[in-house]
Amino acid sequence: MRIEQLEYIAAVTQYGSLRRASEQLHISQPALSEAITKLERELGVTLLDRRRAGARISREGQELLHSMADVLEAVDRLRLAAGDQNAGVSSVRVGTVHAGTSTVLLPTLRRFADEHPRTSVEVRTMVQEDIYLALAEGTIDIGLVNLLDGDDLPPTVEGTVLLHGQPIVVLPAGHPFASRDEITVDELRGEPFVGMRSGYLMYRFAHRVFGRDLPHHWHATDGAEMGKMMVGEGLGLTLLPDYSVVGDPRETGGHITVRPLAGDRSRVTMVAVRRHNARTTSGARSLLDLLAETAARAQPSRTQPSRTQPSAGS
Repeated sequence: MRIEQLEYIAAVTQYGSLRRASEQLHISQPALSEAITKLERELGVTLLDRRRAGARISREGQELLHSMADVLEAVDRLRLAAGDQNAGVSSVRVGTVHAGTSTVLLPTLRRFADEHPRTSVEVRTMVQEDIYLALAEGTIDIGLVNLLDGDDLPPTVEGTVLLHGQPIVVLPAGHPFASRDEITVDELRGEPFVGMRSGYLMYRFAHRVFGRDLPHHWHATDGAEMGKMMVGEGLGLTLLPDYSVVGDPRETGGHITVRPLAGDRSRVTMVAVRRHNARTTSGARSLLDLLAETAARAQPSRTQPSRTQPSAGS
């Protein structure tokens, strides 16, 4: 067994295919595949599920990922102690539905970059179910998701509650409804609407609010950030968690504003999730701690971030 074989498995897991991993590692795809096959024969397990769509870490591979990561981290510490200038360089991969980007994620990334200059962060926009799948497969380290009251985390993940909030109506600052104290569902239904694409929590919430009588003009997009941009350009109104809008530069700069949805008492929670009972790298642990600290400052009057366990009933 060679150290580079473990590095190859880690790269395929990170990049999602043999082709992309070979490009990043600067070796040929056949050589990469052969090295992994030799490791599989030595360990007596199938580490990758090889399909036409690409190679993904197998269930057996997922169980061994963390032991491999322990070995690679120990080797990295050894190289660092020996004076290898390239050692100690690592990365943390974050999947997000664009929850609390301006209020929590970006301030956290700024602090993390200052405190961990040798660790990079890769941020991916993903729908919620893909975040859970990526955590299980080891292709991301941390996920940022939203939950409505009554939602459970799947048993494969555990989470840290970061922020509590409520869904609100987001509209252009110059919209006639900006003079209202609140906006009714019927008023919102009569306006062009910017909805989240299927797979986002706010897609589900909007359909709960409107029922079968949807707005006639419905634009769809991925995530809160594009939704806020579309609202700012006058393409419609939208529904988002308050913590994804209040304090955003578009809101503080007077391009968009927010109003309560009349009669709605729904609660929404921003949660940082990771794989259940998984080994967490030092970089990922530090980023999780900073996310919790930033969230506590962003919402000082609310409950401090707390640990939540997965529910078997999800």
